[in-house]
Amino acid sequence: MTKRFDWRLAACAGLFILFLFCWWNWERWQHRAWIAAGFGARVACSCRLVEGRPLEGCRKDFTGLEGMNLVHLADRSDGKGVDGSVPLLAHRSARLVAGFGCVMDR
Repeated sequence: MTKRFDWRLAACAGLFILFLFCWWNWERWQHRAWIAAGFGARVACSCRLVEGRPLEGCRKDFTGLEGMNLVHLADRSDGKGVDGSVPLLAHRSARLVAGFGCVMDR
């Protein structure tokens, strides 16, 4: 009797390797996402509130920058800033301060 290859074992091994890869790189990914979200929020805040351009026009400023396509930008509900986020990894906000321009909230 011949033994058949068990795909379930191979799938479990593959998932375990994927889990280890994500666990090993998670902190680095979070750090890079935190920087990218902050950069996106700060630049988009200046674009929106200082220059007066629409948010869609501000997104074009990031074309060609590595990793910035993952950053989601949104106007804050109070209308005085911009939020930048990378899903599951980071969230940053920038707001307009009179005399200083756009500054980071956190």
